[in-house]
Amino acid sequence: MPFRPRYTGLIDKYRDRLPVHDDTRIISLGEGNTPLIRLNNIPRLLGKEVDIYVKFEGLNPTGSFKDRGMTMAVTKAVEEGSRAIICASTGNTSAAAAAYASRAGITSFVLIPDGKIALGKLAQAMIHGAFVIQIKGNFDAGMQLVKDVAQEAPVTIVNSINPYRLQGQKTAAFEIVEELECAPDFHCLPVGNAGNITAHWMGYKEYQEHGIANNRPRMVGYQAAGSAPFLRGHPVDNPETVATAIRIGHPQSWDKAWQVKAESNGWFDECTDEDILVAQKLLSQKEGVFCEPASATSLAGAMRDIRSGKIPEGSKVVCTLTGHGLKDPDIAIKQSTAPLITVEATLDSVKRAILENMA
Repeated sequence: MPFRPRYTGLIDKYRDRLPVHDDTRIISLGEGNTPLIRLNNIPRLLGKEVDIYVKFEGLNPTGSFKDRGMTMAVTKAVEEGSRAIICASTGNTSAAAAAYASRAGITSFVLIPDGKIALGKLAQAMIHGAFVIQIKGNFDAGMQLVKDVAQEAPVTIVNSINPYRLQGQKTAAFEIVEELECAPDFHCLPVGNAGNITAHWMGYKEYQEHGIANNRPRMVGYQAAGSAPFLRGHPVDNPETVATAIRIGHPQSWDKAWQVKAESNGWFDECTDEDILVAQKLLSQKEGVFCEPASATSLAGAMRDIRSGKIPEGSKVVCTLTGHGLKDPDIAIKQSTAPLITVEATLDSVKRAILENMA
């Protein structure tokens, strides 16, 4: 039986579809190739005949979809001679930037909102050796500072305004089409900075234009109600939500995301923090998939639109889960209702605890 070639990351896999050369030094941690999981139990709870899949990007090397873009951004930064990268981040971008910079042997600087970042993400940036600068302001203030600093210092911005980020992130759409052997009818994503919904659409369009897929999905972007500029029709100055990864009021891909909505005949909608946390817990307890709160926004919105019929029965739906639940363990612990059971270290005590708590 022949062995399958070792997977070496998305740039090697999709080299002919990405802006790299034969002699480009690839900075990779084996990102991509994440599972597309068909949900078995949640559709039954909805009482609707739909196929729901979740693309679990939390199983990338640093635990989020940001790795797809960062492998490209850092690869190109190194190719162009950069010795340092910089980003503003609500957490996941900083973790990815720090990891890929350490892999490349260059310096990373990350600006994060003071007190507004999940500890799991902060720990990643710090352990990978990034220079972490906490600012007394939100992500949007940090993003403006990053753009200003890049005009004055020799650093490469690796936020999603970097075009190579979107090139890497579009590969998620390639993987979905390859696994389903078609594009889904609807693709639902959480929307913060709006780069990911833009990148997915790029990937779907490219595969259709080259005859690999016969269809393109309707793209649906869900925001947290306290941080929903696409629903307000204008930027939000002080966004607030438990879904820290999408706590962004001034999306950098604003115009591109509106274009995606129009071209795909999709829509934007919003979810309350309560609905987001319910979806996160439901995924964990009914499907065994543990994602961070922002990720669950895609499923929360999809479930509501499936119930209402806006997403009709018979549809094939993919929901992107952008990050792993361990990114924000505090939120998970706070909403977990299962008690810790303390008993004596005896067989009878343990057996009694088990029998009393069996379903």
